[in-house]
Amino acid sequence: MSESTSNILDDLIARGLIQDSTDLAELRSRLAEGPITVYYGCDPSADSLHVGNLIGLLVMRRFQLAGHRPIVLAGGATGMIGDPGGRSEERNLLDDATLAKNLEGIVPQLRQFLDFNEDLPNAARLVDNRSWTVATSVIDFLRDVGKYVTVNQMLAKESVKNRIASEQGISYTEFSYMLLQANDYVNLAELEGCEMQIGGSDQWGNIALGVDLVRRRLGQSVHGLTWPLLTRADGTKYGKSMAGDQMWLGAHRLSPYGFYQIWMQADDADIRTLLAQLTFLPLAEVEEVAALHAANPQERVGQRRLAYELTALVHGTEAAEAAVGASEVLFGSTSAATVSQAALAALRNEIPSSLVQAQRFTAGVPVVDLVTEIGLTKSKGEARNLISQGGIYLNDSVVSLDTLVNSDSLLHERFLLFRRGKRTYHLIESHNSDA
Repeated sequence: MSESTSNILDDLIARGLIQDSTDLAELRSRLAEGPITVYYGCDPSADSLHVGNLIGLLVMRRFQLAGHRPIVLAGGATGMIGDPGGRSEERNLLDDATLAKNLEGIVPQLRQFLDFNEDLPNAARLVDNRSWTVATSVIDFLRDVGKYVTVNQMLAKESVKNRIASEQGISYTEFSYMLLQANDYVNLAELEGCEMQIGGSDQWGNIALGVDLVRRRLGQSVHGLTWPLLTRADGTKYGKSMAGDQMWLGAHRLSPYGFYQIWMQADDADIRTLLAQLTFLPLAEVEEVAALHAANPQERVGQRRLAYELTALVHGTEAAEAAVGASEVLFGSTSAATVSQAALAALRNEIPSSLVQAQRFTAGVPVVDLVTEIGLTKSKGEARNLISQGGIYLNDSVVSLDTLVNSDSLLHERFLLFRRGKRTYHLIESHNSDA
């Protein structure tokens, strides 16, 4: 995908990725002059980013692909406080060690989306707002930031109003968050020549305050832009799965298979929007997939394409293909004997699994003994009854009472997949005792 520096606004508009902005005509004129430096901030409140950060990362990538220079601001300072927006209670304050550990986990995820190669004229940069915040005294901050912002402006912010009206109220610490974020914009404008900040629509008040502070402090005209929050058709946020679990981008928090499955549950009504906003598919192809899906929603064409594209973006193509293969095995559309080793490996943390020494398969293990040993059946008697009734499968083939599980049974010389009935699985991975 490639875009000129000036027509990216048209693409963002067509994909429904602009909700609030400073003067669009003025921004369009500035983009037509050449590349712009744009920043997106994310507080390292955990050792992984989540789906709430996904649009931001993708919009930043769109800008970089269009020739612009992206800056990701890791809020080492603001992360110690936390934005009160969208929250009903105070965040826990994080210490330096925790923030450093979180940042270490986030950096590889940023590299999955942005190119940090310093040889590029528009190489992405990662900055930490602690670099200019820790050296600022309270007096300097009040003089250089506080004097330019009225309390009226701060109280007018919706998230502040909500917190003031709540039982918990809002601390002065979180009330000051917007001043710190506005100060970030001033520093990035001054130090990096940054002319644009982007964020979700819940950040518009903070962004607008920063635009105003840059104008007042530096006498410069800068820009701001937000996109709609990622929500389902019923209005709930996509930040969590339907089960209420956080939708993490880090594989150590949510496996690629689990990530894939969450998007397979996307509502039919959301398919077109999600494909347009969260993938790099040309809009003509988005419309084509959406039309195919609308014609036969039971085939889940839209969910399959969405889940694959997003898993590939976040975890890479190999992980996406493995997630597809693992999904097809568990949901019965593909035999375990035909999928890749990576697909079977992806099942290890998704279904009950056991390690069995490879040497045991040289002589062979009676199937009755093996399924009882791994807990697929409660006893050898139950195992015999189920096997006699054709209720136990090995690698999608029915076993018999005299089946001997040996090295030839191993898929990719490594895995065995047992199934009891239609949906109860158990994966065995062979291993060498000296490994």
